[in-house]
Amino acid sequence: MATPITEPVSCDPTRTKPLQDRVAIVTGSSRGIGREIAIHLASLGARVVVNYTSSSSQADSVVAQINSAADSPPRAVAVKADVSNPDDVKSLFDAAERAFDSEVHILVNSAGILDGTYPTVANTDVETFDKIFAVNTRGAFLCCREATNRVKRGGGGRIVLLTTSLVGALRPGYATYTASKAAVETMAKIVAKELKGTGITANCVAPGPIATEMFFEGKSEELVQKLKNDIPLGRLGEPNDVANLVGFLVSDGGEWVNGQVIRVNGGFV
Repeated sequence: MATPITEPVSCDPTRTKPLQDRVAIVTGSSRGIGREIAIHLASLGARVVVNYTSSSSQADSVVAQINSAADSPPRAVAVKADVSNPDDVKSLFDAAERAFDSEVHILVNSAGILDGTYPTVANTDVETFDKIFAVNTRGAFLCCREATNRVKRGGGGRIVLLTTSLVGALRPGYATYTASKAAVETMAKIVAKELKGTGITANCVAPGPIATEMFFEGKSEELVQKLKNDIPLGRLGEPNDVANLVGFLVSDGGEWVNGQVIRVNGGFV
């Protein structure tokens, strides 16, 4: 029997990474899923803007982790911006261009909030509704609008908006949060068509139950276990499960995926 011929593994340290020197803005990336996405994109060669809204300490920690592993730092900077504020969003893109002297190639909008008391519609106050839609829907719109005008055209331009698999699961207690994300999914599909001819793709990534602070907020151990049992793989997702998918979508290999909502939930929905 002939011995199969195998290709040698390349150990060339100068080999170009998939996102080498592309500039990526990741909103809400000081913690949770956004944090993991920022770190993963940096590992693929991207120069990353780590966006935060309030405390800078967590964002600075992410930046330090990325830059400590970089061959030629700085590969990451922290920028404060409220995604629900149009002036802040414009300043976020301005800061990215100044920091890396380049157009922005990638926007990943990961910023999002929910009400950890999980009220029914009957018990949801207008202030909470407006707050959730301001960040989740208005924020996604403002970031997406800025990206459609400023992300690099002609190839490599990527827009990824994080939504939720709850749009498919439709669980009680999540009506406002789910509705705020469903609107984003519709917008992304239309944006993908509006960007025809630019080479920019627009997609949504819709996580299921992911082990983050936001997921655990307000949930009992019994509820967490029940949700875990509802997942065919028998575990909660980890932030890197989402980050790996985002990394593919924003790379050249993900170019043919456009105008889609991709659920990453272990079979939960």
